[in-house]
Order: sequence, then C-alpha cells, then structure tokens
Amino acid sequence: MDITIPEKLSIATTLNLPSHQVDKTLSLLLEGATVPFIARYRKEATGSLDEVAIGQIRDEFLNLEKVNKRRNAILESLEKNNLLTEELATALAGAKDLTGLEDIYLPFRPKRKTRALQAKEKGLQPLADILLSGRGNKKDINRFINQENNLATEEECLAGACDIIAEQISENLTSREVLRELFFNHSLITAKAKKNATELEEGGKFRDYFDWQETITKVPGHRILAMFRGENKKILSLTIRPPEEKAISLLFSRHVDDSSPWRQQLDEAARDSYKRLLCPSLEKEVRKALKKRADLEAIEVFGNNLRQLLLAPPLGQKSVLALDPGYRTGAKLVCLDRQGQLLDNTTIFPTHGKKQQEEAGKTVKKYIKTHNIEAIAVGNGTAGRETEKFIRSLDLDSSILVTLVNEDGASIYSASENARLEFPDHDITVRGAVSIGRRLQDPLAELVKIDPKSIGVGQYQHDVDQNLLKERLQQVVESCVNSVGVELNSASVELLTFVSGLNRTLAANIVAFRKTNGPFKKRSELLKVPRLGPKAFEQCAGFLRITGGVEPLDNSSVHPERYRLIRKMAKDTGSSVAGLITSTSARKKIVLEEYIDDSVGMETLLDIMDELAAPGRDPRENFRSFSFDRTILTIDDVREGMVIPAIITNITKFGAFADIGIKQDGLIHISQMADRFIKDPAEVVSIGQQVKVRVLQVDNARNRIGLSLRN
Repeated sequence: MDITIPEKLSIATTLNLPSHQVDKTLSLLLEGATVPFIARYRKEATGSLDEVAIGQIRDEFLNLEKVNKRRNAILESLEKNNLLTEELATALAGAKDLTGLEDIYLPFRPKRKTRALQAKEKGLQPLADILLSGRGNKKDINRFINQENNLATEEECLAGACDIIAEQISENLTSREVLRELFFNHSLITAKAKKNATELEEGGKFRDYFDWQETITKVPGHRILAMFRGENKKILSLTIRPPEEKAISLLFSRHVDDSSPWRQQLDEAARDSYKRLLCPSLEKEVRKALKKRADLEAIEVFGNNLRQLLLAPPLGQKSVLALDPGYRTGAKLVCLDRQGQLLDNTTIFPTHGKKQQEEAGKTVKKYIKTHNIEAIAVGNGTAGRETEKFIRSLDLDSSILVTLVNEDGASIYSASENARLEFPDHDITVRGAVSIGRRLQDPLAELVKIDPKSIGVGQYQHDVDQNLLKERLQQVVESCVNSVGVELNSASVELLTFVSGLNRTLAANIVAFRKTNGPFKKRSELLKVPRLGPKAFEQCAGFLRITGGVEPLDNSSVHPERYRLIRKMAKDTGSSVAGLITSTSARKKIVLEEYIDDSVGMETLLDIMDELAAPGRDPRENFRSFSFDRTILTIDDVREGMVIPAIITNITKFGAFADIGIKQDGLIHISQMADRFIKDPAEVVSIGQQVKVRVLQVDNARNRIGLSLRN
C-alpha cells in the first residue's frame, strides 16, 4: 500500500516523532526491512530509533491500512446502493479511525427490519418530522391512521413516529460523540454475583467481585480480565455504564424542545433511544475498548517477562549431565557435549531404596568421568528437590556446578514433531532431559523451540486476544534472538527461523545445506542456499556468526556491507582486520571522522568500533549459580518468619511469584515489594532474579504462600 504525506504526518503526530524519521522508517519497512535490521544497521536513516519506536511506526501504519480498507469497503457499499454523495464522501475521507467511519456509515448501513424501518414503511416519517419540528396538533395525526397498516389509533401512530425519532437520535453524529465521551470517562463497571454463583465449582475464585463497583478510568487491566472471565463462566453479571439520568439529560438538551407541544413524545423517544439503542451500542464499544486495554497490558507484561526469561544468563559451552526427575519411574539421565549434542542416556532411581541410590550414585560418577561433565542440571518438577539433594550428597568435585533448572514447557517440546525428528530413537523422557540440559547451556536457543504460552510467565494469557498475543510474543522472540546473534554452524531450524529476514523454509534450507556441504566457512556462502537471495542475505547476515571461519568479521555483528570500510581502516592504519580486532593501539589510530559519508554516519562507526573491541559479545549477563534452602523440600517445611533464597519466576501487575524450591511458588504482593510506593512490580524485580524473601504466611489447605521483600 502507498502511504500519503498526511498519513505520514498523522503517524508522526500520534507518536510524537519528527516526520522525517517516520518517513525514512516507513520507506525501509515497505522495502521489506525488518525491525531488528533497521534498528541495528540503519541508524543514520532513522535517527537512531530503537526497536520499540520502529515497531510503533509499523503498528500505526498497519492501523491506517485497516482504516483505509474499511473506508474503501464503505464507499463501495454506498456507491453500489446509489447512496454516495459528495458530502458523504468528504466526511468519510476526513474520518481518522474506525469509530468515526462507522458513525458516519451508521444511518446508511444495511439493517435488519428495525422498529423505525417498519414505521417508515407504514408512512410515518412525515409524522416524525412534524413532531421534531414542534409544529402541528393532534388533528395532524388523524391522516396517518390507516387500518391496512395496523395504525388504528393516534397512540399507534405516535408510537411509530417515536420509533423513527429514537433511531434518528441514536444515529446523530454529535449526540453519539457526546455520549461516547460520557461513557468512556464516567462509566462505572458494576459486578454482581449470579444466583447460583456460590454453588459453582469456580465461584469462590470470584468472591471479591460478588458486589463490586469501580470507575473504568481507574480499574486495572487484571481486574477487567478477572471480571470478564467471571462473566463468561456465568458466575458474574456485569454492566458498564455512566449514570443513566445524566446520559438521558444530555439527549434531552440536544433533541427535546421544552416549548414543543410534543414534548412528552420527544421525551419518551429520547429515553427509548438511549435505553434501547445508544446504551447497548456504546456499552459494547466501552467493553471492547476495556478488553483491548486490558489485553495490551497483560500482553505487555507477558512480553516483558518472556524477554527476561529468554535473555537469562547462559552457562555457555560446558558439558552437562541433565536429569529429568521422577518418583516411580526414576530420573532420566542424559549427557550432552559442549554443543548440546546427546552423548549418552540411562535411568537412575535416586529416590528409591538405599541399594538403588547406591547404584544411582555409581552411575552418576561414571558418566561424569566418561564425559568430562562440568555441570549438572536437575529439572525442578516432581522429585526435583529430592534428586538435587541426592546429587549434592555424592561428594563430587567442587568445580562441578549443580543447579535446578526450570522445566516449564520441556514436556511440550519433548512431545513435539521437532523433538521426534531430532531424536527418533528416543522416547519423550530422554528428549525432556535433553531440553533441561540445553536450557542450562543456552536458555534462548532452547526456549525458542517451545510455544511461549507454554512457558508460564504471563497473566490471564488464555483470556486475551490470542492473535495479538501470538504476534507480540513472536516479536519478542525475534528481538531477543537478533540481539544475541546466532551461531550459523550449530543453530537449529527453530532458532534460525527467528533471525531477521529468514522464515522456516529458509532456515530449513540453511540446515540442509550445512548437512550436505559441511560448516559454512564465511557468511557470503549463504547466497548459495536455495531461495536465499540478496534481500534475505542483507537482512540476516549481520545476525549470524561463524566461529573460526576464514573471515574474522564473520564472528561479529558487523554487517558484510561494511567489510570494505573496515579493510580500508586497516590499510590506512597499517594494520590488518585481525590486527584491529586484537590490538587496542591499532584501533586508536582510526580517525572516525574521516570515514563519514552519505551512507555511513558516526552512529554506525561507533558500533563498528565497539564490535572490533569485543567481536561477538553476548549482551546477556554472566551465569550465577544458585541454591535453595536445603532444609525446605515441601510446603510443610515452610514457616512464617523464615528468610530464604528465592528466584522470581513470574511478574504480574499485582505482584510477583517466586520459586522457593518447592512445588508451590509464593506470591510477593505489590504492597510487599519495597519500603516505598511502587506502581509496577517490574520496577523492583525481573524474571530469574535471585532474591531473599521473608515468609509472611503459609496456607497449607490452599497451597498458598505469602512472601515479602520488605525489610
């Protein structure tokens, strides 16, 4: 779609950005550039806009597309029905959003047979006009009495005329705008318990809303979603309306003349217009807007949590022994090399009798020695703490890291088609253990194989717009993958799929090419991959790394389009490209101002210098080992007043959940997160953060634990 100058200016105004930045960014997006590529490699063009700003420009553009598509559909419908006038076309052209378009279209929109339409068919439009004009008297009504049209009395004629007036009032643009402002700024959301609410299995979960009222401008998103869920489950009844008499009085002031002889009829028509037509319509609009606001809030929380989880510190290339614990069936044990390839697997029984525990200990030690194991990852699910305790009791070399790993979603991956293709000769327990081990080595590379919704770091994720959620989480994963970079010669199809400019087909083609031809020696060989053309290469190349290749810059985020520039820098300083990477003194000889031209500015040059100083640097933090309180294995071991280590596992708008090493996560309510007022838990904590918490309360019956971060 082409975009007009006024539309560009509209986007710039909405986002409070300079128009030239919006113009350049839109041009790049329309040329097929991705958000990560534009943010990283086109800073001069966009004025160094970050991914958030570029994404907002993209989203505003897509919204404009929707508005224009609907505008064209309305124009086509009006023209088809010979209703399009120059005045109407001008009004539609000036509409800024979907609501404005629908308000203009409302009187002309094909309708079912409404009461007003039936009255018009009986010839009562002239009578409605008489009432609205304030002229005439009861004698004028008699000429509309018509037995054939079932109009036998004055009352029936007046009722039909009032139906027409009620519909006209409801379709009046200005009246709708005035009432819409009242609905959106002064409505109350009122929740009541339905008669059988307490008898329903889930009724108790919504007890707080059995008699609840709150202004919609102040109600937080999580409460909106909770009440809507209660309504969907037939536990709550909801209304979202402003004070009724205030709304009706606004209509009276606009449509009822106090001196009119038909004031009583006009009063009734205005009241009917509000109750039967305007109120349901505007309440539906408010509901939709509230739901969208709550969805966006919840999705933003989910996206932020997912980003933190994906960017969790990796252990790195270490050989790992991973355990997927279990009671009855034992713990599945796998050994992975430093690249995450499966070397060996077996089953041990560390939670059974003494003899089996002894055998399990011997097996663990044998595998550690055979495969030079450097770390042990224990899944934190069923029997996780007991298995970890057993491993720590084996008196292993102190250099071997032992840690619990969050296994949420591992079972989803182990049952997936991708896991079956990678490990066709192993069952889901082996695949699950492999996933646990790889998640320790590199959380990002492993978690991209799992549907983000299965990872469990959101709130009300099943209640929000699923398409919007999927789109947002896809963007988060893409952003994280490209910010870290991907090792071209070891990356899975799943990981490559999220690289800028690639899709699943191209990712699969890359892996197939790699298997057939061996490891890539340089980035430019990507152009030999089937269907990977110059545009895809431009978008993806800078985010793919080749360790130990023939071109040292291929192991950095320097884009191949800048290789010639760096070679010139090397030549000008009497060095080599490798020399610029290894020698600080060589880099200091570079005078950046000498390399600025129409396509390269100081922003790009500074990025290049950062990469030369630390090629292929990982933006993630360094891995830190962690241990839970070893005296706590179940909720029965938790006591009020304890101060214990914990890891933040989920963040919501009302607080954060923390893993204290047992099956039940504890809740740190927002009021218990700091000794000062905070609006958002994300101000204080992040996913994966290691904290010390104080136990406030333990509810064994409901499996609930209250925690505090306050002193």
